[in-house]
Amino acid sequence: MGTVRLPDRLLAEQLHQRGVPLAVVENALVLAAARRLIRATDAAPLSTIRSLAYFLPVIDEVLHLPVNPDYFRYLRHKIGRAILTR
Repeated sequence: MGTVRLPDRLLAEQLHQRGVPLAVVENALVLAAARRLIRATDAAPLSTIRSLAYFLPVIDEVLHLPVNPDYFRYLRHKIGRAILTR
């Protein structure tokens, strides 16, 4: 939307204070984006993400996932391919 809203800034500060690594937040964004992009073509359209709070459940999920970092590189690749084929 072009600006960083105060609630998003406060949430980012809370995540930092909790010691959530930036890489975890980034991987959560990648995972959520992949889930939104790589879905059934006949699925109903999703609304626009307007808040960092949307990603909180995914951030918590990534914090507890025993996943190799290569998986997130794979997802980045899949996102890139999905965007190119649209």
